[in-house]
Amino acid sequence: MNAAPPSAAGAPPVSRMVEDIVGCKWSLAVLGAVRGGVCRPGALEHAIEGLSKKVLNERLSKLVRFGILEKRAYPELPPRTEYRLTPFGNKFCGLLDGIDALQREVGR
Repeated sequence: MNAAPPSAAGAPPVSRMVEDIVGCKWSLAVLGAVRGGVCRPGALEHAIEGLSKKVLNERLSKLVRFGILEKRAYPELPPRTEYRLTPFGNKFCGLLDGIDALQREVGR
């Protein structure tokens, strides 16, 4: 299932996404874990200390709605769900990497 580009999905402008995600430590933590290969909700919950299931589900839903992550549900028993970065999500994470690099440069 491919996520639609943010503009087609009715997502907010990219500047609003950056503000929303950079301002939320849990969104950044979830993105970092997914980028690191953790893709199942239970594994994400265990990989991110202090993250509740409720907050994780809210963050995942938002990141899917923004078109940054895609959700894949597999019809097997027990059911399995995985999250992956979309092509837009990879570009978006590049933006976040640029912000992080700028912060390190300014923080010297």
